[in-house]
Amino acid sequence: MSIAGRRTFLLVFAGDLVAFSVSLYLTLWLRYGMPPGSALLAPYVAPFSFLFVLWTLVFYSAGLYGKRLALFPSRVPDALFKTQSANILFAALFFFLIPTFGIAPKTILVLYLIVSLILIAFWRLWVYPRLMIRRSREQATLLAHGVEAKELLAEVNGNPRYDIEFSPRSRGDTTATIIVADETSAGANSANRFSSARKQVIAFEDMYEEVFDRVPLSRLGQAWFRENVAMTDPLIYMVAKRCIDIAGGLLMGLVTILIAPFVFIGNLFEGAGLLFIAQTRLGRHGAHIKVYKFRSMQKNIAASGEWMHEGENRVTKVGAFLRQTSLDEFPQFINVIRGELSLIGPRSDILGLGERLAESLPYYKARYSVAPGITGWAQINQQYEPGNVSPQSIEETKVRLAYDFYYLKHRSFSLDIIIALKTLKKMFFRVSSW
Repeated sequence: MSIAGRRTFLLVFAGDLVAFSVSLYLTLWLRYGMPPGSALLAPYVAPFSFLFVLWTLVFYSAGLYGKRLALFPSRVPDALFKTQSANILFAALFFFLIPTFGIAPKTILVLYLIVSLILIAFWRLWVYPRLMIRRSREQATLLAHGVEAKELLAEVNGNPRYDIEFSPRSRGDTTATIIVADETSAGANSANRFSSARKQVIAFEDMYEEVFDRVPLSRLGQAWFRENVAMTDPLIYMVAKRCIDIAGGLLMGLVTILIAPFVFIGNLFEGAGLLFIAQTRLGRHGAHIKVYKFRSMQKNIAASGEWMHEGENRVTKVGAFLRQTSLDEFPQFINVIRGELSLIGPRSDILGLGERLAESLPYYKARYSVAPGITGWAQINQQYEPGNVSPQSIEETKVRLAYDFYYLKHRSFSLDIIIALKTLKKMFFRVSSW
């Protein structure tokens, strides 16, 4: 079941394309002082069609098609301004590198930025919200207990963007047309009873994943891991993933070589220390691997397996920049090319810390059934405490684990592309992670 998912995405996507197209028409009208005819429009159709596709990818990577967007409308104007400004820069670079189109769009791009911002803001902030207003929501009954069930109840009932609303249990037999039940005996028996009454029954685990993009850890068992983790990936996916890893690793290596002298000089102003650090981490199936990073802290305390706040340590100014842009990870290109790491997958743990977590959390080692990644589903979805870029407690690690298991269950080439786009958004656009 998709609750306000695909319909919302397609509607917003179509509206954005219309806004892009109308903006181009109005821009040419303003530029030449008359409605543009087919002869005037013709030179712009091919390049701007390509740019429209590129711009929607930028919007997607910036989170402007995300499920949480409607919950935080106050963030939309800032996100639109940043992303559309970036789009215009991409367009200027496109026309500079490919001058074969025979048009000089400097003035047009400036006008287009203004016009498109007005139209897209009008579409996103005024038209779209009114199209999505619902007079009523379909009633549902939740047959599940526990912290995660309460979390789902609060999220769905607290946000009118969802198509459904959970009604009190006592009204389930008469008013609710959708039943969300867990796999406990009580929930299954009740679900069967409602199913016989021709009501739609949805597994609690499926609904939880649909809403939060992570799995409910309390519902996992051996059968779940046999079905979702132990499966063999399709050969075409493994080959494509490996080819992209090698290409991405080579690009990371080039960037590492280019920025290393500047990082070294910057570190000199903050005291003595190594340019690179080596850490023993857990790889696929728990193998020990040595990974390399630019040093971002005064000491390499984390290599001993401590939480960051357990030792006297501090992120350097250069290190803060490297972490913010994820450039501290780029020396791991060596591990990517070797096949010890992938560009995308569950993040690897430092040896000592990983062992402690495996002792504290059930099924924790299952996250290493695939090659760890430099970025992953948890990294683009989870929000950590201010100033941190990784979990700093058992509770935060549980949330990360729920995202990791979601990735293991749904891993595919398309999901990897989504993660890559949203990682680029975090690196380059710095739009809030919704």
